Amino acid sequence: MHKQLHVALVYNIRPENPPVDKKEIEAGSEDERRLTSGGEATVVTASRTRTRKAKSDTYAEWDTEETILAVESALKAHHKVTLIEANEEAYGKLLALQPEIVFNIAEGFNSPSREAQIPAILDLLSIPYTGSDPLTLGICLDKARTKEILSYHYIPTPGFAVVNDPEQLVSAKLPLPAIVKPLHEGSSKGIFNGSVVRTEEGLREQIQNTLAEYDEPVLVEKFLEGREFTVALIGNEKNLRTLPIVEIRFDSLPGGVNAIYSYEAKWIWDQTDHPLDVLECPARVDPALEREIENICRRTFNVLRCRDWCRIDLRLDEQNRPHVLEVNPLPGIIPNPKEHSSFPCAARAAGFDYNGMLNAVLESAIVRNGLQ
Repeated sequence: MHKQLHVALVYNIRPENPPVDKKEIEAGSEDERRLTSGGEATVVTASRTRTRKAKSDTYAEWDTEETILAVESALKAHHKVTLIEANEEAYGKLLALQPEIVFNIAEGFNSPSREAQIPAILDLLSIPYTGSDPLTLGICLDKARTKEILSYHYIPTPGFAVVNDPEQLVSAKLPLPAIVKPLHEGSSKGIFNGSVVRTEEGLREQIQNTLAEYDEPVLVEKFLEGREFTVALIGNEKNLRTLPIVEIRFDSLPGGVNAIYSYEAKWIWDQTDHPLDVLECPARVDPALEREIENICRRTFNVLRCRDWCRIDLRLDEQNRPHVLEVNPLPGIIPNPKEHSSFPCAARAAGFDYNGMLNAVLESAIVRNGLQ
């Protein structure tokens, strides 16, 4: 590690998990509180109060208090850390604080560009930060744009179409089975057991439901029936490292459900008091397949200009060839091993503890920004 730095940890906290320590997390101001009531999230700040109706998965991408405090603790092992919530006051706080670097885990809100909001502010203020820039974050949250770029570079990804209206199906000529996803979501939001469809009638109905529920275009993607993997990467350029491959074990899911890592599988069926044995790491793959998956992931990381860290999801087709499903340049990092967060799972298999994993990411950003 290099010299101690002043690090700002910028985050979004799930409103259904208010902090237990005086009902707040210090975010540079004592007049902020986040309260929840049923399906509504009320955010009280110095400037305004607003109430939003929330779907069950609205805040799935945001972090819990447990994760935020675990990240803070990891960074404090080597650096001075200040927490800043990624809300309307974040710009002013960052401008006043002028941290030497930001550890960014903020998912943002309100639009397909939400993950790019904090990095764009930091670029404006010339404050270095961990992770990818606004352009990469915006592209990777748009599943279709990601797949278009990968296809251009001959990186395999399942065939797809973007649909704004079920009537587009007539001209799309989409193969079945297919999987229907909201175009701009992460953390398995909008991907449910019923998202896999095997008939044209089912496809039309699922598109209609997803369009209505998420008010955004949907991605209809050829459904690959093979094994599914996810790969974590840390570093940049010659120091880019692929961590041990994680396999999603579909045989651990309830009987009769579709073999996908759905919202139900990730957040409902898999509970700490009744866990599913859903992740296997290192995955049991032959050396040739392992090399092919790692090569595809490195190419994907570089083609999309990811920085410092990333997690890439892949699935095998009927010929056991890996295809990239999604790219996650802002990966989930739940600290509790019983909650089956893929990136920390891969890091543990590589010999990192939680603190070491996060400081390796920060170290990559420090070196990239010349802050040694």
